[in-house]
Amino acid sequence: MITNLQRLEMETKGIKIDQNELIIHLLENGMQPHDEYNATSSTSKRNIYRSALSILEGIANNPQTMKNYTIDDTSVSYFHNNLITRIHDLERKIRIMQDDDTKDSGNFFMLFSN
Repeated sequence: MITNLQRLEMETKGIKIDQNELIIHLLENGMQPHDEYNATSSTSKRNIYRSALSILEGIANNPQTMKNYTIDDTSVSYFHNNLITRIHDLERKIRIMQDDDTKDSGNFFMLFSN
């Protein structure tokens, strides 16, 4: 089995980030980095996605960091477009995921309340 930290590294493959930063992102999203990853838990998967999303948003918000992740034949704008697309995909996945402790669909919300 793999740990939460290893699962986050899989989700952010190709992005070189200090392991301490990965650990902080996991802790901020309610996960212990060295605990075993529970692949059957929607909550675990959602928290991994949230951690990956916060990492990608950090890269997108720092142009200097983005330059460091580009490959010689890839432009910064191409890299940025792909990064933004990945961020939007993760946001959508997180919004529609069902939580382990609820039976309701993750895409339901109340528009009006009393």
